[in-house]
Amino acid sequence: MSKNGLLKLLETVLPPLGSFGIFLLVWHLAVAFFRVEPFLLPGPAAVAKAVIAHLSPLLHAARLTATGALGGFALSLVVGFLVALLFSQSRLIERSLYPYAIFLQTVPIVALAPLIILWIGHGMWGVVAVSFILSLFPVIANTTTGLTAVHADLLDLFALNDASALQVVVKLRIPNAVPHFLDGARISCGLSVIGAIVGEFFAGYGAEDFGLGYLIILTNAQTKTDYLFASILFSTLLGLSFFAVVSLARQVVLRRWRGGSE
Repeated sequence: MSKNGLLKLLETVLPPLGSFGIFLLVWHLAVAFFRVEPFLLPGPAAVAKAVIAHLSPLLHAARLTATGALGGFALSLVVGFLVALLFSQSRLIERSLYPYAIFLQTVPIVALAPLIILWIGHGMWGVVAVSFILSLFPVIANTTTGLTAVHADLLDLFALNDASALQVVVKLRIPNAVPHFLDGARISCGLSVIGAIVGEFFAGYGAEDFGLGYLIILTNAQTKTDYLFASILFSTLLGLSFFAVVSLARQVVLRRWRGGSE
């Protein structure tokens, strides 16, 4: 790695690490100074001990939640793109069906999840379904914008060259929509993790397996607050991991798509 690359990496990594360190210090001092009971707010050291003590079940739960979130996210990308492609073909279709897509964003997923589980069943597929529904709308909205926001001059140019409708879609609309699609994916990836955790509140994976959502409910019911904080920490790290991977993939794709200008 070059010196400039190393400096850029440090400029990116050090500020959030520094602010996180300050947050931990303030948290520790507040708990110690006000003598907060551990069942109300454990200190950072107690949470770290809970992570070490329960590392195996936390990793197992994170793996299951990640699987459900990844399934819902992948479905949202495929279905969201196809729906947006349908919307881009007709203003009438878009106006007729777009309000129903907005329905996915406005209805509280906590209210909708029990019905989804009732229809699909418990287990992984129920979790994937909830994750998919929560993460679908941003892909539809952003991709539809990219497919329809094509400059009129470019459409006229394709028309002058007798381009077919398929050629307009493949060579003009889809390339124009790629950045928008990736922006929608970056939003949806975090929502897919939230959806998976909410799905686990209601669906679960059976008597033996459990995800982070189940751990959050269980530790809260048992007032194991340090373990609860550890479960929340793993949920947060999982969401950040999804966001980081998708953001990195977006940068790589756009850099190649635009010839290195991104």
